[in-house]
Amino acid sequence: MLLTQQHTQVLIIGAGPSGLMMAAQLLRNGVQPIIIDNKQGPTTQSNALVVQARSLEIYRQLGIIDGVIKNGNPVKGASFNIDGKEKARFRLTDIGNGQTPYPFLLLYQQYKNERALLDYLTLNCCPVYWDTNLTALIQTGKKVEAKLQSGEETVTITCDWLIGADGAHSAVRKQLQIPFTGDTYPHEFYLADVELDNAELDEDYVQLFLNKNSFAGFFPMPEARNYRVIGNLPNDLETKQDLEIDDVLPLLDKTAERRINLVQNNWFTVYRLHHRMADKFRDQRCFLIGDAAHIHSPVGGQGMNTGLQDAYNLGWKLAGVINNQLNEAVLNSYAAERMPVAKTLLATTDRVFTLIMAENWLVNLVKKWVLPKLLNIIWAQKGTRAGFFKRISQTGITYRDSNINLHLSNSTKVKAGGRLPYLKVFDEKKQEETDLHQWCGKPGFTFIALGNLSDLDLFMLAKWITQNYPATINFFYLPQSTKNKTVFDAFEISEGRKKALIIRPDMHIGFMNDVVDIDMMDNYLLNVMGLKPF
Repeated sequence: MLLTQQHTQVLIIGAGPSGLMMAAQLLRNGVQPIIIDNKQGPTTQSNALVVQARSLEIYRQLGIIDGVIKNGNPVKGASFNIDGKEKARFRLTDIGNGQTPYPFLLLYQQYKNERALLDYLTLNCCPVYWDTNLTALIQTGKKVEAKLQSGEETVTITCDWLIGADGAHSAVRKQLQIPFTGDTYPHEFYLADVELDNAELDEDYVQLFLNKNSFAGFFPMPEARNYRVIGNLPNDLETKQDLEIDDVLPLLDKTAERRINLVQNNWFTVYRLHHRMADKFRDQRCFLIGDAAHIHSPVGGQGMNTGLQDAYNLGWKLAGVINNQLNEAVLNSYAAERMPVAKTLLATTDRVFTLIMAENWLVNLVKKWVLPKLLNIIWAQKGTRAGFFKRISQTGITYRDSNINLHLSNSTKVKAGGRLPYLKVFDEKKQEETDLHQWCGKPGFTFIALGNLSDLDLFMLAKWITQNYPATINFFYLPQSTKNKTVFDAFEISEGRKKALIIRPDMHIGFMNDVVDIDMMDNYLLNVMGLKPF
């Protein structure tokens, strides 16, 4: 399909996971973007492998979760091996029970994520224009002018908003002259997608092997006997030209202290790792998301998921502005909310990765004798496991300091700005079980009134929404009952008390109050969130 000169509301540069998720979120909220990518088409090769629970919750909201789970491999555990001997072993199955519908880490290759999102775009009549490059952009007042090279043709597209989702070497970021501050790790690394004939390798466990000078990680793919293998290259191999997997196999044997029997090599590449972050995520009418905004080590499988979260955060805000439902000032909250997340992530992954790669003799002694015992002791604590899952799954990310949230409650466990807890709910009227996340399945904000309200109260609330916010707020009411006690306990609501919640479209709590008061909610929606009445 040829791209012609035109004006569009949103132009997305990059059709990786972040760009595709951005397009999906806009489509879900009624905005039709144009999305381009410089690749020839979808690929079957990708660096990212782990999909975290928070990303799976987004897929559920999009209605594509069943296919994702079916074609992925939930990690059942991880083992920590030093000099070929197992020193620590951790079960990861259901460590997030009660926190999410998906209490596990899912191994699901990046290209599969892209295919799932591409299918969503196709169903919504949104093509990707492949083999198309951004060559220049100019911001002029109320629009952005982008010059694109599409095959042999040069095309000029104007847009109201432009999204840079074009990876670590982002042309958008370079055109905007935004510094990409950080550094490159000194070592070179390899990545291989392979089929192995090693019965002793557990196809349900991630297996990490360390020795004095090297490490190797074996990640079981959804396909039988297939693994993603990553590791560092020694100095003598870093300088070798045209490195192939056969050059690395002796190193793998030595690191794992066993013979690795290669059946088939599906992909092999060598690369360097970076930890960098853009100095700003927005420049006038242009935004950076995903790797264009931040890159870091693969520790914890956070990279692709963080990019998906960037798009999830920005998508509903931008759609609200375009649809004239939100004031443009809400867009300032994107960088305000996401930059601290990226900064914390870079610092955390850098510390862990530096420890893994350290060659200092004292650190090596700690890794060999102290760290495994410490990990076993810590993992035995239930609270530690739950805290680990909350961090790695990204379900613990909070925007409590954001100026578009308002907490007017005495609640200390759950606060405005935090993710809406995953809590099961028994629908007394329908006599069936659902959950709070399902209540947020439709586009827009979700207003939840908790506690016993009179019929007149309910009538007035419904009238208020119908007259002022009919297209932007979905209303749910949950009275107190024995079957829903866990919900009221989670929000610290005692008998006879009430609570009002307004949930943002990204399932973070925007507003929480210990009374159900229309004037106070109006104040939040109009003056804090910037929502425009009907």
